[in-house]
Amino acid sequence: MTNKYLIFLGCAVPYRVLSYEISSRKVLAKLGIELVEMPEFNCCGLPFDPVSHETMLILAAKNLALAEQEGLNILTLCPGCAGTLKKVNKMLNDDPSLREQINSHLKEAGLEFKGSVETKHILQLLREDVGFDKIKASVVKPLTNLKVAEHNGCHVLRPKKYFDYDDPEDPQTLKRLIEATGATCLDYMDETECCGAPSVGVSDKIALQLARDKLSHIKMVNAQALITVCPFCHIMYDTNELRIEKTFNEVYGIPILHYPQLLGLAMGLTPEELAFGDLRVKAQNIIQQLTQGANKCE
Repeated sequence: MTNKYLIFLGCAVPYRVLSYEISSRKVLAKLGIELVEMPEFNCCGLPFDPVSHETMLILAAKNLALAEQEGLNILTLCPGCAGTLKKVNKMLNDDPSLREQINSHLKEAGLEFKGSVETKHILQLLREDVGFDKIKASVVKPLTNLKVAEHNGCHVLRPKKYFDYDDPEDPQTLKRLIEATGATCLDYMDETECCGAPSVGVSDKIALQLARDKLSHIKMVNAQALITVCPFCHIMYDTNELRIEKTFNEVYGIPILHYPQLLGLAMGLTPEELAFGDLRVKAQNIIQQLTQGANKCE
């Protein structure tokens, strides 16, 4: 088991979804994963690709070269960051002429891409490096009677040639990780559909409709919360749920939790330690239910 990683936070997590970082650090520490701060990292490059493909390659390659200097693999919390770093790593390894071109730019910063490190999203790390059995063993307060739904998002398993640890059309990793906490993971219509976030720049109306469709399907199965593993999916649902309710004159009341928050509760961490206070859609009903359940067990 690899237990030491450079953590690549990217752009969105530290500034817009700090609760994801806080809860991830807490649960990974309990699972024996040591996180090393990544020095001088920059954007993964993904947002620059439509404007300048070469700029995207240089930015991603710089991050990879910095990790190579540290001799450690990279852990990301963002699927987009993971996908970009995985893709560029493969592209430069497979194409010597492209690698030489990008290294000519990195040389100005005293860096060189060699292709010696791997990038994993937290979902992949939990599955491969920690394992379901160890996660189950870490649970001290099983979330019995809690019924939730999961949302993987578009980038966490796509394209398949870069993410080969699960089936993007029928993903099971997040479901199994949820079940490891003792909670029930409910199936619902169009589980693998997009949250709508990528459409915001084109049409705010379309983006909200896509998110509304997902929330409607989740409500239909009576899920008590939606579990995410992507900062942008989390933002799309958590930030906009109240807006969607007002726009469409509907009520959902579905808290949006990061998976590390769910796992942290099962590990015995408090909602305060897991930054539940940062959630826009509050989760008091869930916390109260779990507290009452724990009291009955005592």
